[in-house]
Amino acid sequence: MRILPVFLLILFLNPTFAQESTASQNISFFTLESPQLKINKKIWIYLPANYNNTSKRYPVIYMPDGQNLFDAKTSYAGEWNIDETLDSIKAQVIVIGIEHGGEKRIDELTPFKHEKYGGGKADDYLDFIVNNLKPKIDATFRTKTNANNTAIIGSSLGGLLSFYAAVKYPEVFGKIGCFSPSFWFGRKEMNELLSKTENFTAKIYFLCGDNEGDADVITDMERIEHWVNTKRCECKKLNKKVIVKGGQHNEKLWRESFKKAYLWLF
Repeated sequence: MRILPVFLLILFLNPTFAQESTASQNISFFTLESPQLKINKKIWIYLPANYNNTSKRYPVIYMPDGQNLFDAKTSYAGEWNIDETLDSIKAQVIVIGIEHGGEKRIDELTPFKHEKYGGGKADDYLDFIVNNLKPKIDATFRTKTNANNTAIIGSSLGGLLSFYAAVKYPEVFGKIGCFSPSFWFGRKEMNELLSKTENFTAKIYFLCGDNEGDADVITDMERIEHWVNTKRCECKKLNKKVIVKGGQHNEKLWRESFKKAYLWLF
């Protein structure tokens, strides 16, 4: 049984109820046109609490599924509490959340077409981030722009996308959070891509639970980790794998794991 159909049902129902917003005061928004995806994207911005009191520059984390990161009111299955978590450790980082396209989410976050679920527009999605969104962020905020200070972190299909981003744009994304990655989606195509890929340079944090409802999630993740280890010496300690006992495919797992992933990556 795959996670995706139930996940989509929850997504489309999007039960916000009458919940009050839980987003911190240092969260803001803007809208940016994506000509690649033919849609206007709502972008969430988290700035460190001391941002306006300094002149320093900050690393940046890009994250898909922006409406689930900061605010219980806009999330569909509980938020990640990214702002509260980063505030609690006085993290010196900017986070950019990119709202998913609702029913177009599968298209946006998957590199390859699936015979049952469709998809396959991750190239357009990443082109938007690299050539439209990132330049605007770098021009608007005080950022550290190199790959070593640019991360992308996502879960499920967002985890798949984040890994693919490191393969496709190694000069842009140097740190990767790969949470509960849906490597089953386009497994054959991914294997073909990796067979043609000579290098992998990103620092990467692999995470999943052992109770995600997908019997292959650990096997698939370890297969990708093994491929990464064939591209560089494990002695460099640029990848970390965490399998959470009892962890399920949900925001609770990702929320509770984000702090450790951030501290290891940065």
